[in-house]
Amino acid sequence: MIINRRALLATAAASATLPAMRARAQGANLKIGVLTDLSGPYKDLAGPQAIQCVYQAMEDAGISGKGMTVDVISADHQNKPDVGAGVARQWFDREGVDIIVEVANSGVALAVAGVAKEKNKVYINSGAATSDLTGGQCNANTIHWAYDTYMLAKSTGGALAKAGGDSWFFITADYAFGKALQRDTTGFIEANKGKVTGSIAYPFPGTTDFSSMLLQAQSSGAKVLGIANAGTDTINTIKQAKEFGVTMTLAGLLLFLSDVHALGLETAQGIVLTDSFYWDHNDKTRAFSARLAKKFPSARPTMVHAGVYSSVLHYLKVAAQAGVPAMKGSGTDVVAKLKAMPTDDDAFGPGSIRIDGRKIHPTYLRRIKKPSESKGPWDYCATISSLPADEAFRPLAEDGCPLVKS
Repeated sequence: MIINRRALLATAAASATLPAMRARAQGANLKIGVLTDLSGPYKDLAGPQAIQCVYQAMEDAGISGKGMTVDVISADHQNKPDVGAGVARQWFDREGVDIIVEVANSGVALAVAGVAKEKNKVYINSGAATSDLTGGQCNANTIHWAYDTYMLAKSTGGALAKAGGDSWFFITADYAFGKALQRDTTGFIEANKGKVTGSIAYPFPGTTDFSSMLLQAQSSGAKVLGIANAGTDTINTIKQAKEFGVTMTLAGLLLFLSDVHALGLETAQGIVLTDSFYWDHNDKTRAFSARLAKKFPSARPTMVHAGVYSSVLHYLKVAAQAGVPAMKGSGTDVVAKLKAMPTDDDAFGPGSIRIDGRKIHPTYLRRIKKPSESKGPWDYCATISSLPADEAFRPLAEDGCPLVKS
């Protein structure tokens, strides 16, 4: 892939707006690159707060007492795979980056995973959703952390299909993420003897008017509107559905806390969503969120933010055990070390990383509260049910990952 000078300057300019932060201690150096959406539709669910989560992980890992220096750089991938791949190559080849985290765009994530494999470096994804990262396009240099399209489809799509939502119409972002989410959800709809009556794939990014799509969905006669997009696209789809009086059940297949905040409970109430992290889930998630609020007081973390924190904390724990020189060697060897150590943190609790790179932990089906049910700011979700870690994600036998030997 080719990245032009203008794109590189754009990403550099976006990075320059953020404070340069570095944890300093005596000893060898590690370098983390945070590649995210700093200006587009995924800015609030990832963006600057994802970068702050890296520093929170560094603080909680106590690296200052472990003989490490950790530098952090960041860039805006602009939701363009060629830009993301170009930045990744520059970071690995010339900037001395050892690991790239986050990304928040499935097309960019697949491109960055390819670069990590090519350069034998490490990539840990939190924001991109496509289950292909641990399926047919998996590799030994990539880990997929917080959630994926299979997990979302199984929980939200499966629950609505079982509850009588036997006919669906999809509005789908026309790129790797939207296609994977519709595909995986369709599998669970059909497994429950439901059907998809139609779908519309729209150009991403750049679409803001969903009115004609919503009218077509309403006229299809389907019971459920599958919203296979994210971030500001999801916000606009739901707002316009309410404005046009769409009576279908709205399935927010990937709905973040930041989206609910932007919509408001009056608009979002009753929508069912799936997540693997909610800031108010238990004492540990509240403690993590309180620590992060000191750095980013204007919002509560999404599961993408939690994924960045959790993955970097795990990486630093392994670095403390293995030593920095080992973490700067072969990326496949580093990922093998990450997989070998069980995960545990305040955001997700105990977990593990499978051979296919899928990090597993429990997931939760939640309902957005009515305004009268909310007890205060950011109190938005009520838990309906949960799935244990070994049931929440796609079974290895169905993965299609070449790392999984039959």
